[in-house]
Amino acid sequence: MLTVADLTKRFDAAPVLDGFSFTLPRNGFTVLIGPSGCGKTTLFDVLTGVVPKDAGSIHWNGEALPHLGNVAAYMQQKDLLLPWLTLAENALLPARLRRREDLAPARRRVAALFARLGLAGFEHHRPATVSGGMRQRCALVRTLMFDRELTLLDEPLSALDAITRRSLQSLLLMLQRDFQRTLLMITHDVEEALLLADRVLVVTGAPMRVIQELVLTAPKPRRPGEPALVALKESVLARLEAELGHVAA
Repeated sequence: MLTVADLTKRFDAAPVLDGFSFTLPRNGFTVLIGPSGCGKTTLFDVLTGVVPKDAGSIHWNGEALPHLGNVAAYMQQKDLLLPWLTLAENALLPARLRRREDLAPARRRVAALFARLGLAGFEHHRPATVSGGMRQRCALVRTLMFDRELTLLDEPLSALDAITRRSLQSLLLMLQRDFQRTLLMITHDVEEALLLADRVLVVTGAPMRVIQELVLTAPKPRRPGEPALVALKESVLARLEAELGHVAA
C-alpha cells in the first residue's frame, strides 16, 4: 500500500500542494483527474523525486521513503524511446541499467511481451519507423521490464488518436489484471478515468485538494456508452465546471 500524508510543496511561497494526503491499495487502479494547473504533475514530480517535498511523508508497504524513484515504474505522456536504439533494445534498457545481469532471460521476456502486446516482428525497427501507438506499446513493455509493483502513469495515452487510445486502454487494464500492478494515473479525460479506475479522485487547486472521490465497482472492461457511466461522467464534468466557475469568480 502507498500512503501519502500531508504532502506539501511550494514554489515562490505559492503552495501547489498543502497537506495533500491519499492512500493507494495494493493492486488498485486509482486515477487523479482535474483541470490543468491544479498540481497533478507537481504531485508526480514530488513522488518520483524530481523535485523535493517541503513537508509530509511517503510510505510504501510500511516503509518511509523520501520519494518513490527507486520503487516505482513511471510511464509518461511521451514515450521517451531512444531514437538510435531498436524497439527491443529500448525495452531492454531496465535490464541493462541493473548491470551484471544475464541479458538472455531479459531478451526472452521482451520477446514474449512484444508478442503479447502486438509488437512481434517489429523488434528491430527504430522508433521513427513505427506509429505512435506502437511506440507507446514499446514504452509499456519497458515499464513492465522494471519489475516494480507500483506504477505511475502520467497521461500515457493523451498524445494518441481516439482509436489507438481505446485499444491501449485495455493494455493498461492488463497491467492490473495480469501483472498485479498497483496503479496511480493522471488524466484529463473523465471518460477514460471512469473506464479504467477502481477509484477516481477528482481534484482541483491550487493548492490541490480532493473535491470528490468515486469508488467504481462495475466490472471491467466497461463500455463508454453505458448509461450509468455516461451519467457519472456528466456529474463529474458538472462538478469540475462548477468548481472552475467558483475559482474564476
